[in-house]
Amino acid sequence: MGKTPADGPTKRKFRSRLLTWYARHKRDLPWRRTRDPYHILVSEIMLQQTQVERVIPKYHEFLRRYPTLEALARASRAQVKKSWYPLGYNIRPVHLHLVAREAVARYGGTLPDDPETLQTFKGIGRYTAGAIASFAYGKPAPILDTNVKRVLGRVFYGMDGRRVKERDLWQLAGALVPRRRAYDFNQALMDFGATWCTPRKPLCLPCPMRTFCRAYPLA
Repeated sequence: MGKTPADGPTKRKFRSRLLTWYARHKRDLPWRRTRDPYHILVSEIMLQQTQVERVIPKYHEFLRRYPTLEALARASRAQVKKSWYPLGYNIRPVHLHLVAREAVARYGGTLPDDPETLQTFKGIGRYTAGAIASFAYGKPAPILDTNVKRVLGRVFYGMDGRRVKERDLWQLAGALVPRRRAYDFNQALMDFGATWCTPRKPLCLPCPMRTFCRAYPLA
């Protein structure tokens, strides 16, 4: 792996300060109370393009109806799409249903723990594969969603993440994720972007990264 803006002391400071911040400010979300790969898969698919507040009740309802990958695989596509309403983006339940059927057919109703293998499933991209690997299995797999792009872009490049090449952000995320606390670190990244390092009016003054953030101050 080539050099990244996170080499050396900055990488260590970012990790330490982010994990300390997360210990105080983490959100209590239902999918953080489980390490079940299927439950985490459902939450990650639902959270694509949908706000957390809208996902929570549907997450509980969907898992009551389809508590396992096997239960979801047995349902018809029409039933699954109906159960998804009103979240929208209806290609998502189709992909989720396909993943369930493939997991049952190829892996005995389980999801693999390897990000590369997970990406062979239709409907599981690089981000979702990393989320399952780190949140369900504790693997040091990087993630990169909109919130993470914004945080990494601002702190390490001094610009919005949309202006940084995605391959560079993936490389940076991979360099940052710690081997032993990947779960907490990745959850912290998403929370930090969602609640503090927001698109508008970020909380720069109390931000623990402000002493080395290349975009400080924004607010």
